[in-house]
Amino acid sequence: MLSNDAKILRGSAVLAAPVGIVAAVLSTVLAGEKGLIGALVGLAVVLVFFGAGFWALMRITQDKPQLVMSAGMLVYAVQILLVGVFIVVFKNTTLFNGRAFAFTLLATALAWVGGQVLHTLKSKTLYVDPEPSAPVKAKSRDGA
Repeated sequence: MLSNDAKILRGSAVLAAPVGIVAAVLSTVLAGEKGLIGALVGLAVVLVFFGAGFWALMRITQDKPQLVMSAGMLVYAVQILLVGVFIVVFKNTTLFNGRAFAFTLLATALAWVGGQVLHTLKSKTLYVDPEPSAPVKAKSRDGA
């Protein structure tokens, strides 16, 4: 993983984690123990799915930078699909509060994506090769 990629991943997690923690505290206050469990599950789903998705994107595009946009769209679509499957599977569960889970998941996912955008815009990603592909001839003393 390149250093810019690591900074983007770290920045996304650093922005999403506090949002998830605040959502967990609010869920605990408003819905009790089941709210806390729902919020923690929502936070875990976002951190695992979006973290794994970013890791997969970096692995896919490691040697093929021209695939970044199409691979990014594919990874994002798969993430949203997996989150949707998770929601459908646990729709009628009594293990945790569904609303706390949903609001935490939504808030944390938005914070993650926002952090990813913010840190991507702030990163100094080079779009050209800074090293010349052919050796540069040294000028002679007479200027020719």
